[in-house]
Amino acid sequence: MIQVEIEPVWRFKQRDDKRSLRIMLDFLAEIRATGKITAAADRAEVSYRHAWNLIEKWSEFFDMPLVVRKQGSGTSLTPFGDKLVWAGQRLEARLRPFLQNLSQELETEINQMLPHGPLVLRVHASHGFAVPKLRELLNREADIDVDFRYVTNQNSLVSLAHDGCDFAGMHLPQGELRKRAIAASKGWLTPSVHRVIGLVTREVGLIVARGNPHGVATVERLLDPQIRFVNRDPDSGTRQLFEHLLAQHRLDGPRINGYEQVEHTHAAVAAYVASGMADVAFGVEAAARQFDLDFVRLLTEDYFFVCRKDILEMDAVKRILKVMQGKEFHAAISRVPGYRVKDPGIIRTIGEVFRKSD
Repeated sequence: MIQVEIEPVWRFKQRDDKRSLRIMLDFLAEIRATGKITAAADRAEVSYRHAWNLIEKWSEFFDMPLVVRKQGSGTSLTPFGDKLVWAGQRLEARLRPFLQNLSQELETEINQMLPHGPLVLRVHASHGFAVPKLRELLNREADIDVDFRYVTNQNSLVSLAHDGCDFAGMHLPQGELRKRAIAASKGWLTPSVHRVIGLVTREVGLIVARGNPHGVATVERLLDPQIRFVNRDPDSGTRQLFEHLLAQHRLDGPRINGYEQVEHTHAAVAAYVASGMADVAFGVEAAARQFDLDFVRLLTEDYFFVCRKDILEMDAVKRILKVMQGKEFHAAISRVPGYRVKDPGIIRTIGEVFRKSD
């Protein structure tokens, strides 16, 4: 099976100059993380001398230094260099699901033309942290071709209803908000036709800067006009969950400073907070820890797949369920902050899952 990867290239160009300069923002990010040019050079597989030549070339291009060396304390980025890195990380977090969808589209077209045969299973799910882990493991399996597409919670159910996918990712909160979330999805599911396959739970809450300088511990605190919020896009399941949470607490969303400012992934809102452009976001704990931020847990979600029960006897489906139940998947999820396996690969009815509140 052929696999395709598409990665962004950061190329800068000055006005009235046809030349452009490629800058490796991940190289600068490594300097920021380690304080060592040698570590960044090793990771980029270039010599120390070449690394310094690159830094000098980039600094000359911007007419501003990107790094500063201090005696006895290593190397750090200048404020301008730091700004470049955060801009790149925000954009990469925003683009990642779109680029992965494009690579999957090309991958599907290529593999359908190869002798080994067509794709076996189509998966539509929101872009979180558990599904990519499962995808990595399935990519190692021989003779299992899975077409993964990242779509919103609601759109995955629409795809399933219209035979656009075989597995639809879905997440429901535990506790009092579960009934509100179920009401939005019931019209797309038929208990006699569909089944649920367990996967994980994940912690959802407020993503804040280290030390939580504004003391944000509740959603009511978001109404403080001094606190800058970054929201998720209106079509996302996490945004719908946030709206349910506001309704539960009888809060008016538009009164929140930054309510209209949106990003499309958990990582993107976390990067927004980490770069200092917002004080708080609503998302999963894993995204907060990815950017070394603090996290205020508000609730737990069940994340699972929904499918038609008539595909459960397919050999490919049985092998995928076995991967979900395997030690490697359990180990991979155990390393993701705020995630826990929950009945992975176990098949349940719609009624059993939708009735549960915890």
